[in-house]
Amino acid sequence: MTDNKNVLNVSYPVSYPGAQITKISFTSGKPDLNTLFNPGREEGPRRCFITDASVATLPDIQDFINQFEDGICGNDILLILGSGEPYKTIDSVLEIVKNAVDANFSRKDLFVGIGGGVICDMTGFAASIFKRGIACQFVPTTLLAMVDASIGGKTGCDFENYKNMIGAFWPAKEIFIYPEFVQTLSQAQYRSGLGEAIKTALLFDKELFELFKTEPEKILARDKEIVFNLIQKCAKAKAEVVEKDFTEKNIRMYLNLGHTFGHALETLSGLGNIPHGDAVAWGIAREAVLCAREDICSEAFKDEVLSVLDKYGWCIDPIHPLITGGGIGERLMTIMKKDKKNASSKIKLVLQRGLNDTFTEEIEDSKILSVLK
Repeated sequence: MTDNKNVLNVSYPVSYPGAQITKISFTSGKPDLNTLFNPGREEGPRRCFITDASVATLPDIQDFINQFEDGICGNDILLILGSGEPYKTIDSVLEIVKNAVDANFSRKDLFVGIGGGVICDMTGFAASIFKRGIACQFVPTTLLAMVDASIGGKTGCDFENYKNMIGAFWPAKEIFIYPEFVQTLSQAQYRSGLGEAIKTALLFDKELFELFKTEPEKILARDKEIVFNLIQKCAKAKAEVVEKDFTEKNIRMYLNLGHTFGHALETLSGLGNIPHGDAVAWGIAREAVLCAREDICSEAFKDEVLSVLDKYGWCIDPIHPLITGGGIGERLMTIMKKDKKNASSKIKLVLQRGLNDTFTEEIEDSKILSVLK
């Protein structure tokens, strides 16, 4: 501590929210959560398991769910929340906290999120605020959560129809990835996860982008070997970025490729009506067109990106078909101005000069509007 007559400076040790290290395990074959967690065990920290109504019906976790009677198994508890983006609210986060308070959990205990990005985000956020911090673990059950949402410590919930406006950086202590869960997803959920995966390929992995270009049939058919490889590549890429820039001061912003447009689309359509990865893919298309128009990237690169997106059925049109009414561009712009990355009245976008060549820049409103009509 240093001070003079009029100023007092207080220094703190370097601290890391949540955990100083996250262990990510990849396990092939059928998920076995009973063996993984041994619910009701007498030793070790108590666990509050959090999932949603859809995940709770998956055949691969029925044996685990059935261990709990009225949400209780020994010293552990199970909370089942509503499914999907409409339930990604502060009320759901506080429901997690309330259940832990009612069960007399301590700071030495553990929150475990079992589900997609919504569950992982809310479980991590609840962990960050419960008694000023409790450790958490994740079992991601969607492709989107495996390749992106569960990794890196971004947690939170939506607020007044705006994406992730409340949250904290709070990484999981452990993440248990079972690629076999991907085989249970609906086509919409699977393609949503692919949207985040192709984003990662554009940002960091030329081999993965080539795979998206040349193997659409195998990828869309959920070839198990390709899916496992895709998940590991994306997880590794995100982990490397997060290690370098945990609190998103510079290169971690690149992970928002397509997201400024995409989040605005999700908000305007009503959260949950357009899958997140589909909105991101549409946003990537808009940014590629903008880069070509501004001579940031070549026409050839823009055409290549749009061609790959189109192969997987993502919308590459200026106006998404699920948005109707007048002044769509202006309405999207109003939402984009509330984006967390903005540092001024201008909108900051993640842009690309080419494959794996990325930067951020504030863009004039007129230029953004030009790719929305």
